Amino acid sequence: MLTIDAKGVYYRELNQKVREVVSKGEKEILLKNVNGQYYIGDGLQGDVKITIEGVPGNDLAAFMDGPTIIIKANAQDNIGNTMNSGKVVVHGNAGDVLGYGMRGGKLHIRGDVGYRVGIHMKGYKKQIPVIIAGGKAGDFFGEYMAGGVLILLNLDNRDDRHITGDYLGTGMHGGTIFIRGNVDKGLCGAEVSIHEPIKDDIAVLKGYLAEYCADFNLNLSDVMSGCFKKIIPTSLRPYGNLYAY
Repeated sequence: MLTIDAKGVYYRELNQKVREVVSKGEKEILLKNVNGQYYIGDGLQGDVKITIEGVPGNDLAAFMDGPTIIIKANAQDNIGNTMNSGKVVVHGNAGDVLGYGMRGGKLHIRGDVGYRVGIHMKGYKKQIPVIIAGGKAGDFFGEYMAGGVLILLNLDNRDDRHITGDYLGTGMHGGTIFIRGNVDKGLCGAEVSIHEPIKDDIAVLKGYLAEYCADFNLNLSDVMSGCFKKIIPTSLRPYGNLYAY
């Protein structure tokens, strides 16, 4: 494993170093002392593993196509913007607007996530983007979602807050959201409906959560023992009546 010390290194210089070593064939990189540097992993391709010690800045893994990024602490906003493939694993909490326009790949977050997670998430051809968070989420979870899978687990249940914020699934017109726990219809957008998962849904959940649990050393049976709700859109064109024909 190649180690790069990011302490005091300007974000452009740090990202240039990462791109240079990847272009030379490096497959495993440790970034130490990361402290808010932007754009780590953006546009990287191929079979590369980057482990980050510290808290990276915004727009990590944007347009990424293949690599795996493991963050040993918290992460900030806009992870996985238009990400095509690969995986990001966050061992703490993550911020807002995760997976914006995400086309494929996986985001695994152990803790809470912020606002507008999964906004405009869409998938591409046979790719199914997946975001799994182990805690709670803020407002607009799954806003304008067009494809892919969002899973919210509320594993620690540390306080009395709702599992999600308000406007859950607002404008959603594709994809599926699974919530582990009860869902308050009053928090949902008018464009979605709440269902009990069927047998096939449980099999899909188990497949996704097996990998998630392996990333965080969790017991799959314990996670699957929770009561899940399935949220899907009621229309493929929720705002069609707003447009002239």
